[in-house]
Amino acid sequence: MKHPDTAFSRALVTCLLLSCLIFNSATAWAKKQHFTSQDFSRWLNVAHIADAIYKSKADIEKALAAKGYTLKQYRQLDGYSVAYAFATNDQTQQHIIAVRGTSNAENAIVDAAFVLVTDPLTGIDIHQGFLLAARDIYQQVQPEIKPGYRINSVGHSLGGAVALILAMMFDAQDYSTGEVITFGQPKVTNISGSRKFKHLNVVRLVTPKDVVPLMPPLDPIDLMNLSIFWHQGTEVVLFKNRQYAVLTGTDSMLRASDFLNDIPSEQHLNNHFMTTYIKHLKNKLHSPEEVAFKSDFKFSDWFGSSPESGR
Repeated sequence: MKHPDTAFSRALVTCLLLSCLIFNSATAWAKKQHFTSQDFSRWLNVAHIADAIYKSKADIEKALAAKGYTLKQYRQLDGYSVAYAFATNDQTQQHIIAVRGTSNAENAIVDAAFVLVTDPLTGIDIHQGFLLAARDIYQQVQPEIKPGYRINSVGHSLGGAVALILAMMFDAQDYSTGEVITFGQPKVTNISGSRKFKHLNVVRLVTPKDVVPLMPPLDPIDLMNLSIFWHQGTEVVLFKNRQYAVLTGTDSMLRASDFLNDIPSEQHLNNHFMTTYIKHLKNKLHSPEEVAFKSDFKFSDWFGSSPESGR
């Protein structure tokens, strides 16, 4: 007779394998891309804007002016650890919304309530806490959108999640949406939500040991119903040197396995700071090198070794 725990684990492994196949089909839209030093230079400029949101209004205006934007709104949301800046570039006919979250990875995990609720504006299920912040910003910014202007959004940590939801909201109302660039962004919706907005131009920049982009964590039991939190767009993993990796879909999800054998440390917190993202981007301004991401994923990390294996 097979050990019940072993039988259950094997059933979950089978479910995981089947789900991965489904996920691969479900995320086939997310085509991998190759990036140049010009891309990293552009992301560095955006990173300076995302970093400035944590500083003074003068710092924000300076960072936005470097990109040709004029600050129109800047405020802290009541009841949230979120602030935003809304700016306009009349020459290029573009708006930008930069959202600040928390620079503390530990707080980001503790403060997040991993509950999906249906949003009538987008028609998808979205993380409840992020959605409330996004609605507040949307209501403040929407009247200021100029006809025909493209809306770009950027954010770090929880702010990155809100920036992505804002892009979904404006897109659902037929506004012109541009780039969504986030740093250390947690997940905001499920597979069906990601699929509905697969056409958005989303680039998620992460560092290898930043745990926040892996939140909410993957629970193997959730694979039974497939209504799990799911990232969208292209994930660019920034290593310390000139190297970077590009992940999408299931590959991005399985990156979380690298943390299963890790003990949370100061390294994980440091990897979440905007200063770290800026440093890693600067290292790729000349001859960036794309490499394959090496994952240490093993099913035994989740389910353990079977008693029959002798390990």
